[in-house]
This record gives sequence, C-alpha cells and structure tokens, in this order.
Amino acid sequence: MILNDLEEVKLHNPLEILGLQENPQGKGRIIRAWIPNAIKIEVIDLSSQTSLGFLEQVADSGLFESVFETLQSNTNYKFVVTNSEHTYEVIDPYQFKDEAFHAVHYVDTKPQNIYKQLGAQLIDIPVSGGDDVAATRFAVFAPNATAVSLIGDFNCWDGRYHPMQKTQCGHWVLVVPGVGAGAQYKYEIKDPMGNRLPHKADPIGFQAEQYPSHSSVVFNHNEYQWNDKKWLEEQSVVDRYKSPMSIYELHLGSWKPKYDAKGRSFLTYRELAEELIPYIKDMGYTHIEMLPVSEFPYDGSWGYQPVGMFAPTSRFGSPDDFKYFVDQCHQNDIGVIVDWVPAHFPEDGHGLARFDGTYVYEYEDPRRGWHPDWNSCIYDFGKDSVRRFLVASALIWLDKFHVDALRVDAVASMLYWDYSRDEGEWVPNVDGGNENYEAVSLLRWFNEEVYKNYPHAFTIAEESTAFPKVSRPVFEGGLGFGFKWNMGWMHDSLHFISKDPAYRKYHHNEITFSMVYAYNESFILPISHDEVVHGKGSLLKKMPGDEWQAAANHRCYAAFMYAHPGKKLNFMGNEIGQTSEWNYQGSVEWHLLEFDKHKGIQNLFRQLNNLYKDTPALHEKDHEPGGFEWIDHHDAAQSILSFVRKSADNSQKVYVVSNFTPIPRNNYRLGVKDLGNYEVILSTDAGDYWGSNYDCGQKIEAENQPWQGQSHSIELNVPPLSTVYIKFG
Repeated sequence: MILNDLEEVKLHNPLEILGLQENPQGKGRIIRAWIPNAIKIEVIDLSSQTSLGFLEQVADSGLFESVFETLQSNTNYKFVVTNSEHTYEVIDPYQFKDEAFHAVHYVDTKPQNIYKQLGAQLIDIPVSGGDDVAATRFAVFAPNATAVSLIGDFNCWDGRYHPMQKTQCGHWVLVVPGVGAGAQYKYEIKDPMGNRLPHKADPIGFQAEQYPSHSSVVFNHNEYQWNDKKWLEEQSVVDRYKSPMSIYELHLGSWKPKYDAKGRSFLTYRELAEELIPYIKDMGYTHIEMLPVSEFPYDGSWGYQPVGMFAPTSRFGSPDDFKYFVDQCHQNDIGVIVDWVPAHFPEDGHGLARFDGTYVYEYEDPRRGWHPDWNSCIYDFGKDSVRRFLVASALIWLDKFHVDALRVDAVASMLYWDYSRDEGEWVPNVDGGNENYEAVSLLRWFNEEVYKNYPHAFTIAEESTAFPKVSRPVFEGGLGFGFKWNMGWMHDSLHFISKDPAYRKYHHNEITFSMVYAYNESFILPISHDEVVHGKGSLLKKMPGDEWQAAANHRCYAAFMYAHPGKKLNFMGNEIGQTSEWNYQGSVEWHLLEFDKHKGIQNLFRQLNNLYKDTPALHEKDHEPGGFEWIDHHDAAQSILSFVRKSADNSQKVYVVSNFTPIPRNNYRLGVKDLGNYEVILSTDAGDYWGSNYDCGQKIEAENQPWQGQSHSIELNVPPLSTVYIKFG
C-alpha cells in the first residue's frame, strides 16, 4: 500500500513513513528512503562522516530501508546514492520532522507570519557535532488536496521525489536540505478525487519566473542592506494631511522602454532608479505611484490581474533590485506608492484559481466569486485563511520593501455584492442588502494593521461611490483609509473642460460642485491612467479648440487642479501634453519635447509642483474647510471662477482666478480680504508655458473698494483660457 502510494504520488504523510522511524518490531530504528531510480544507497553520519551501512532495496522503483540497532533518535545523516548514471550525495529531507512542522506553529497569529513562515523559507538546521545544514522549508496551504509534491529544478520536476506532509490545519510541509536561493519550484497537487492539477506556483512565492514556466524562485530577503533609515523616521512623524503630495503615476513598462536591434525591452528597476529619479526630482513631484508590481502573467492586464501577491514582477529585475529602486527613491526624498489588488485574481492555471481542486481562495458561488467585468475570480473575503493571506500580502510591501503607501484598487467592487451585476445575478447579504459586510470587515482590518505596524506608511482607496467614511478611522466607523481618490471631481471637471467654451456656461455647476463634498473625505484629485486609455484619448486631446486653445485649456485646467483642495495625482504623459492615449506597449512620447508647446506644458507642471510644495496656502489646509473660500463661483456667463486658499496660520493667501473662455477679461475686479500688495506668482498664459504672454500685471496694490463680498479688491487682466495665482503675504 505504501509503495503504491509512493509510486502513484498519493502519499499524504511521508514524515510518518520515510526518514528515521522507530522500529515497530522492537530494537533499533529504521531508516526508510524513497529515491526513484536509485540502485544503491549508503548512509553516512553527518557528524562523524562515517558510514552507518547500506539500505536494503525493497522495491525496484526506489524504496529502500534497513534497521540500525544502535542508531540514536537525534542522529543526522546523508545518503550516497548510486543510480544507473552516476553517484551523488543528498541529505535526507524526511529526517527533519520538527523543522518541517515549525512552518505552521505561528501562522494563525499575526498576519505577517504568513510570509515569515509559509512559502519557501531559507533556514539553517543545527547538527550535533557538525556544521549546520542549509535548507529551504516549504509550506503551502491546500486543505482539500489528497497529495502534494514539491517539484523543481532540483528534482527534474518529478512529483515522485518529494512528497509533502499534510498537517491538521491543511498546510503541506517539507524541509529540503541543499536547496537554496535561486532554486526554481512549483507544487504538484492532487485534487480531492486524486486528479493531478496543473502545476501551481507558490501563493506565498517571493520571486517568480516569467512565461512560459511561471515557476516560483527561492529568495533570501535578508541580504539587502537598506540605507533609508532617515526617510522612514521622518515619514513616521510627518502630518501628511498638512504636507504637499503631488503624485506621478506611471506604468513601469511603458514610461521609457528601450529600443535596439533586438526590439523593445524594459528598463530594469536599477535603470529606472538612474533615469526616473532625476526626472521626478527635476519636475518637483513628491511621490511616484506605480501601477501594480505584484507578479502578473499578462502584460495587457497592466498588473491588475496578479498571481504573485508577495513578489515584485521579475520583468524588471529581482526583488533586491526593486528594493534598491525604493531605497534610492527614499534617499532622494521621493515617496513610493504601489497599487495593491485584493479585489480579484485571474484564472491562470498556475495561480490561485481552484488551487487544490476546490475554491480555496475564491467564493464558490459564481454570483459572488466571478467578476463579469474583468473575467476573474473574487476572493472569499469571509474566509479566515483568505483574509490573513490578503492582509499579509499588503504588509509585506511595507515591511520587506519599505513601500510608503498602498493604493487599493477597485474598492467599490469589493464593497457591493451587486457591483456591475443585474438583478438576479447577485446574492444579498444577511439583511437583504447589497453591502458586502465581509469586505468591509477585511478593509478595516487591513487599514488597522497598516497604521498599527508601519507608522511611515499610509493607504489610499480607489472608491467611486458615495460609501460613507472611506477615509475616516475605523474607531469612528470608517473604513480606515488615509485618503480616497476623488472620482466625482475627476469625472465632473473633465466633462466640463472637454466642452467647447461657448457651452461651458451651461455646465458651470460641474466645475464647482466638488466643493459641496470636498471635506467629506480626505481626497486625492486623480487624472489617472484610466482617463487616458480605451478610446478616451490623452488629456491634451480631451481639450476643445485649435492647437493653441487645446494647449491653453490643458494648462488652465492643470493649474485649477493644483489650486483645488486635495492632494494631486497625474499619470505619466500629462505633464508634457502627450497627444496619443496611453498604450502599455508604447512609451511616453518624449520626442514631443522637441516642440515648444510641449516644453511649455512641461515647464508649467514643473512650476506648479514647486509652487504647490513651497506655498503653504496651497497645501496646508487641503482637508480643512478653513483653507478654502469662494470669491465668486456664480459667474457662469463668463465661465470665470475665483477663490482663495489660505495657510494654516492665515498669514498667507493665494487667490486663484480661472478663465475658461478664450476671451481675455481686462480690468477684472477681484475681491480680496486685505489691504496691501499682491503679487501674480503664476499665469498659465505666460510665454514660458507656450502662452500668449498676455500682460496681467505683476505687482498689484489693493484698493479700499468692497467687491464680491470682500472688504477690498484688486484689478487685473485675466488672459484667455488661463488660471492666474495671486499671492498675499
């Protein structure tokens, strides 16, 4: 029976049968080995390096055993194996029972223990009287499997060689000496009916190979030496709500790919550190946000269909290369945000879908477990093992990779059972409603763990509905996110700015409505990748009018965005007025910078970033009502908006006037609060930005003439299709 199970890869308890076992017949102990294709096995004591004798071949297929009458229970040994081709040495993995079971001792406590205990962990095993044995401990959760074998480049991907032991909690474990960092591996799993599944990558894998193997790779997380202590300490005490945050969102593969005789290839993480960081510093951004870097199989998903939630994609280098990139960002005072995707995962055979032949990670009912928009599986947010898996997958980016923030993708799809589903295609919650209580609970736990354990870090929600208190603390009944993308502002403002100026007066409320709810959440204003793809056109191409007017609209809108309350996010290409919509197989159109129009747009974004950072009135009270006040939001007829931003101590004020028509407004009177001198610090119509350089004045003295509800006023010329900043104090 044992032989049959070994030959057919059905054994679920090899640690109880193989290795060093007590002799049920009496005196001594048995060593039993299963090494297919072996014809002779000698046993060598690891401490003394002396021979203990030979194992007797029980079956030609590779089963050997012998009784050793004087062998101690703590004796460690290796085999000298001879087959038809050669002789080699191997340390028997089945003698290390306690070390194998250690993998699951602490899994059920802190979520971090998921990636500290499971997956492939490099360990050293003490040997009495000898050198420690270097090994890798493997552990995988497959609760309904009937058999699991470790396969890899160390055993010819043959499932017969390393059957794993099933534990009571559903994990399968094995310690394999001699397997170290760089070894490739997968799991061969038999489903509840004994059928072999497609080979599975490690759900807790730290590194992965690309197509076609998609194999996991043993990785040592302890080798990289970080140099960002100063940054982490500073970020642990900074008040992010009162600090500037201008985020450059990018897709690593298409920011600046390489082209040579062999075709198109990616910049590596280290090359990105050399090229991207100087660009970000020159442009004045405070943070970068990368589309998902968790390992994913298909380039066309942009990373939003991940299968390796614990590994940075190897498209651009090793995990240590990614650490180097983050480290260099931090040493240059640049924060790093990554997109995290806990909402769904793809059906790829090597991934999580029906992992052991059953629904280990996803909801079983397709009305809950299948996403019609993305043709992907939905995690079972109510299952404890899945919840710990997801939270652990978030924390590893903050722990091992020092990432500063996680932007959580598709939160709305998690919160509602009926998201993108018609009547009859979803199952209500226990109260008959559409809210997914399990997802709500998971997101709250995730945020609590982030803020409790990693004071340098914060979280961002991409959430498109009016779900209450997304960016409010859990103890206040919120979801616990630090920030939320303002999808309403994005939709309304883009709809407004894309209109011909002649019709904007009929849509004036779209550009002002965001202030009705601006402080309900802690908002980030996003002009993200989703707005410049799938036929939507680039940001510049959304703008109406001829070439000059389109560019002027682009500049006017950008400055309006930077003055509006909320942190800022722009996708790559926006800052140079890219003409083509984003293509993940292409590149930012850097060649456009040969033309003055695009240089001018880039100059404006550089200036906006620096003004935003250096001007407290533009960022200190982004999330407090006292930091903003309308001067005039009723002038729909002229499509002019005016408001004032204030610093925390109210000593500095920046007045903002946006003229959304191509008609200059000469001698425009603007109400102000204080007597004194006012300075125009920005006009998007300036010649440096490829504007008409319309003279709006530089130094303006306030008059004691009440206007627009203010006690004083100034007079200036407002250029066509422009936004002007005027500073007091």
